[in-house]
Amino acid sequence: MSKESLDDLRYELELKNAEIDELNMELQDKNEQINKLKLYSTKLKYEKKNLEDKLDTKIDYDKARINELDDLQEKIREKEAIIEDKHDQVKYLRSLIDDYKEQLSKNTENLELQLKKITKSYEDLLAQKDSIIQKQDEQIANLTKANEEIVKEIIDKFTKTN
Repeated sequence: MSKESLDDLRYELELKNAEIDELNMELQDKNEQINKLKLYSTKLKYEKKNLEDKLDTKIDYDKARINELDDLQEKIREKEAIIEDKHDQVKYLRSLIDDYKEQLSKNTENLELQLKKITKSYEDLLAQKDSIIQKQDEQIANLTKANEEIVKEIIDKFTKTN
């Protein structure tokens, strides 16, 4: 073999070794990238689990709030029944007043005083009824608004995670 061909083979061997070194470096870089991606994947899985746990907690909280709303609606119905009963009682009292007016026409001044007292009670009851209804309406509106915000947050979180 001639010296030139031997030098050519050595040069070619050096080139191949350089290529092998370069490929080994690329392989090492790829392995580092794979490890980084594995770490990132693990981090994302952990974050996903945290978000799922938070979502489950939020869902449980929302279910509790919905149950509270259901309980509140039941209480509202009970209060409305009480108010209706009070209203019926007031109507009944008014009819009694009318009966007493006819029976005690001679005692008009006393009847007017009693009528004013009963009317005041009736107005107080109506004011109480209106106040109760207004407070309950505000509570329902606040709970409904809070529920809508919670649902919106859940939807936003769910869409962000997907």
